[in-house]
Amino acid sequence: MTVDAPAIRAQGLTKRYGDLVAVDHLDLEVARGEIFGLLGPNGAGKTTTILMLLGLSEPTSGEARVVGLDPARQPLEVKRRVGYLPDSVGFYENLTGRENLRYTADLNAIARDEAERRIGDALTQVGLTGAADDRVGTYSRGMRQRLGIADALIKHPDVLILDEPTIALDPEGVRETLDLVRRLQREQGVAILLSSHLLHQVQEVCDRVAIFVSGKVVASGRVTDLAAQLGGRATIEVGAIGTEIEAALRSVPGVERVTASDDLWTVEARSDVRAELSRALAARGAVVTHLRLRGAELDDVYRRYFGGRDGDGDA
Repeated sequence: MTVDAPAIRAQGLTKRYGDLVAVDHLDLEVARGEIFGLLGPNGAGKTTTILMLLGLSEPTSGEARVVGLDPARQPLEVKRRVGYLPDSVGFYENLTGRENLRYTADLNAIARDEAERRIGDALTQVGLTGAADDRVGTYSRGMRQRLGIADALIKHPDVLILDEPTIALDPEGVRETLDLVRRLQREQGVAILLSSHLLHQVQEVCDRVAIFVSGKVVASGRVTDLAAQLGGRATIEVGAIGTEIEAALRSVPGVERVTASDDLWTVEARSDVRAELSRALAARGAVVTHLRLRGAELDDVYRRYFGGRDGDGDA
């Protein structure tokens, strides 16, 4: 992979099962060292996309490149370069965590001494050193997820693909998993593709996101950019202490409507004018206590555009 080449690129990627179009002419690009969120309701085609990127399913048309390789033609090489955590992690229950990782190292033809070093490093990274020699059958769901990430790291991957990594975890397990994802990006510079429907969690870690529905990416970018793509208009909540609050808010160019409810003002404008609102209030001696752009929150954007379209299973 050249220095400026993306970690993942898909162009016109399509997968059909008879009359069902699971993935429909998908264009996608994930930069090196980026955490990219592939978000959408169950049944949107996220897992099908991942399987094609890994060379586990052949596209009907279009093409993909992962670390510069064609998964359809070079699936084994792609698997050597990509770590994968499926939504349901499977391990040998009667083996210890360390023994399961040794098995993965053997499958990847990693020399024993090097494998032991990598296993030790991976267990440390995911915080499982103390439980490394316990049987996996005794592990909690969160511990299994962390072991799954350690398993994916054994290959020293250039790309890490995580399919619903926080599903069925308790709040502490979710926090640990998301912290680990951030640390992997920061310390190793690995590109991470994170597939999920848990929007508020993904928003915490992703540099960019793509909203994926019915096999298509219909919006992609930073969360704040998505708000503009999906609506253009901005709704801003304002809390302020002082006099002439309404007059200050209405004085800002682009503001079309101002309403008050309890201790908050709601401003509807043609664009994001939070900075201008703050300056206008300060100029009249008011103190801003709350300023939030509705629609810049990923779950707000998601509900506004795709509310009620969740399915029962992922394609």
